[in-house]
Amino acid sequence: MLPLILAEPGKENIIKRIGGSPEVRRHLEDMGFTQGGSVVLISTVGGNVIVKVKESRIALDEALAKKVMV
Repeated sequence: MLPLILAEPGKENIIKRIGGSPEVRRHLEDMGFTQGGSVVLISTVGGNVIVKVKESRIALDEALAKKVMV
């Protein structure tokens, strides 16, 4: 298990755990990051990431990307 920020670009990953406070977890779940769901890292720029979740592209800052474990 590793943070989303360290995942291999272009490869589909399964979300194993979402960390952080209840508010942070709820915010990520509202954007489509759910345990057991799939996520694809598209690119990393300066620690920030762009990912594909449920047919949507979403940008996350480094702090949030480290809370999503794949």
